[in-house]
Amino acid sequence: MSPDPRPVTAFGPDFPFPFDDWISHPAGLGRVPPDRLGAEVAVVGAGIAGLVAAYELMRIGLRPVVYEPSHLGGRLRSQPFEGADGIVAELGGMRFPRSSTAFHHYVDLLGLRTEPFPNPLTPAAGSTVIDLHGETFYGRTLDDLPPFFSEVADAWASALEQGAGFGALQEAVRARDTATVKRLWDALVPLWDDRTFYDFVSTSKAFSELSFRHREAFGQVGFGTGGWDSDFPNSMLEILRVVTTACDEDQLLVTGGVEQVPQGLWRRAPDDAVHWPAGTSLASLHGGGTRPGVARIHRVGPHTIRVTDTYGGTRDFPAVLTTCQSWLLSTQIDTVESLFDQDVWMALDRTRYMQSTKTFVMVDRPFWRDTDPATGRDRMSMTLTDRLTRSTYLFDHGPDRPGVICLSYSWMSDSLKMLPYPVEKRVGLALAALRKIYPDVDVAAHVIGDPITVTWESDPHSLGAFKGALPGHYRYNRRMYCHFVQDGLPPARRGIFMAGDDVSWTPAWAEGAVQTALNAVWGIVRHLGGACDPANPGPGDRFDELAPLALPD
Repeated sequence: MSPDPRPVTAFGPDFPFPFDDWISHPAGLGRVPPDRLGAEVAVVGAGIAGLVAAYELMRIGLRPVVYEPSHLGGRLRSQPFEGADGIVAELGGMRFPRSSTAFHHYVDLLGLRTEPFPNPLTPAAGSTVIDLHGETFYGRTLDDLPPFFSEVADAWASALEQGAGFGALQEAVRARDTATVKRLWDALVPLWDDRTFYDFVSTSKAFSELSFRHREAFGQVGFGTGGWDSDFPNSMLEILRVVTTACDEDQLLVTGGVEQVPQGLWRRAPDDAVHWPAGTSLASLHGGGTRPGVARIHRVGPHTIRVTDTYGGTRDFPAVLTTCQSWLLSTQIDTVESLFDQDVWMALDRTRYMQSTKTFVMVDRPFWRDTDPATGRDRMSMTLTDRLTRSTYLFDHGPDRPGVICLSYSWMSDSLKMLPYPVEKRVGLALAALRKIYPDVDVAAHVIGDPITVTWESDPHSLGAFKGALPGHYRYNRRMYCHFVQDGLPPARRGIFMAGDDVSWTPAWAEGAVQTALNAVWGIVRHLGGACDPANPGPGDRFDELAPLALPD
């Protein structure tokens, strides 16, 4: 390894295309024929995927028409606390790996600030408490904890190396060695698509030499971002992608709220847009607001797809991009079946979403920084536990400003436990759990303002937080991801595209949404007769070289 290696980025591993280089190249993302300039293209959904695609299509000279039934920003949702300027609860995505370089391209483009996310056992957290089986452990680093926890962390590292050749694969990703990434990853796909994360852990030599308690602790607290057991039923490929591309480490938050990214793209007037006059933005093209939600999508001609909104308005488009969660195409939106073949419909309908609940309170100050005179420790810490709260995060905005506590961040069955309850009950349950860990800390005495909560599976426009692929889902994922390359499709199925983190190989990460949005931009430009500059080939131009492995049926 060189003394100053390149950083690990979200380069593959399924489709190792350098999206960050493509979007920053001075040649731009492509051109459309002059007679297509100003042509309308429908974008269904104003989350990060929809707005990245719309922004880039506008730069190319097309006119995106964005439809959104709910909230501009999608699951990048920063809800302000009433009366507190710039203090928000991050209801959806809140931590963004430094390796997500395509996503951070847009963060930087908008001039937004980032700072380290207060994950467990990181300097940003200050201190961490792990509470398991009624025992509480305090530390600032892993070395401060009992050897048991180092044994768990070492077993995970050994399992990755023994079961997946992790070091060589990540080094190839770091070096952007496409051939080696493809060779190593393509060998892992048939080995681990049909096997669960728990299978990987429990059958590994490293964990099998330890006790069940070690596996149990790994499931409860994990290392880096917290517990992993909600992912135990998922395909191991899902986990290997996360760790290989360093999505589970060196994570950042967007100061002031990540919703500034989609909102900023909506309002930003690029200075290099083709066709449009200076000052043109997505907001100005829409008169300040998106179109309403979509009720129906169907074909009305060989080259025309009609979109009907929820109020009955219709528009015809040569191309449509859907960025909503895939289940909505067969539930909320009457999507004519012939637009996709049955293999794609199978993939869309078999997508499985993970449940997630968060509950936040604002507090008068970051009191957890106070030192307990009896112990010399912080009064409260970032907390991982097997109790109802599971993960508790502390957000410090400075000594003279309110702080925010994510009282509980829970998944799957732990989220379902919260589903029937109003926010007051959720706060009460979380505070009761935390009192067992911190009996001398009166968290409630510091709470100000109204609490904020979200359960993503009860949101009719989301139906879950994000995709979690089960064993055997690789083929489904490939069908969705590769759909942007449409030269081989019959004409009746061309012109409708998909993007979003559930279409990507990395659900739950904004990077996956951005990358699939960029794939769709390439597909739409090609569909309209355009092309990339030869100096900056796009993902479809290199598809034959980089295409994800096709498993036999």
